[in-house]
Amino acid sequence: MVVIELKNATDENATIKSAFDQIRTYKATIPSLFRYNSICVISDGLEAKAGTISADISRFMTWKSSDGIAESSKLVPQLETLILGMLNPCTLLDLIKNFIVFEKDKKQDEKGQTQVFTIKKLAAYHQYYAVNKALERTLQASRKDGDKKGGVVWHTQGSGKSLSMVFYTGKAVLTLNNPTIVVITDRNDLDDQLFDTFAASKNQIYQCYQMNFWQR
Repeated sequence: MVVIELKNATDENATIKSAFDQIRTYKATIPSLFRYNSICVISDGLEAKAGTISADISRFMTWKSSDGIAESSKLVPQLETLILGMLNPCTLLDLIKNFIVFEKDKKQDEKGQTQVFTIKKLAAYHQYYAVNKALERTLQASRKDGDKKGGVVWHTQGSGKSLSMVFYTGKAVLTLNNPTIVVITDRNDLDDQLFDTFAASKNQIYQCYQMNFWQR
């Protein structure tokens, strides 16, 4: 389920990029290795990052917390934090079940022909912990004695809020007996972006263009 490529920390030529390139070599020469693979981990002994078999190196992310409460000290090796925080059995199985999605993308080759390919996306550490915390709070708020206040998740630009919403919705549907999820936006471009993201993850969704939709 997890392929880990570790480079020798004492080798001055070993880099996180060389670990990534080695994964790409494995993909080309022994593709059967990735038949049941969910996550790839690369490390040069100092840095450690996780991603998927379809991810570019820029999409391999550092797992920065071992407990979901605080970021680990910079004095703690990144690989240690990743193993404790991400690869413990509970978190690993949760990631595989609820925090991996597949999307279609297109690109043109050198001949100008359009190729459609599948991208496999894995939640970053902040998405994983935020979604689980939000779901926990939702469960508390929705109890008979709950305060009915789910709370707010704050994101910076480019931090993956659309995917966080997909992951949250996926777990909420399974945990809360298939509830209706309503997504409200204030811009058309964001509305289209979110609709496309949710549509790529399937299941019944509707895009509303007028407020009288709610009168149905």
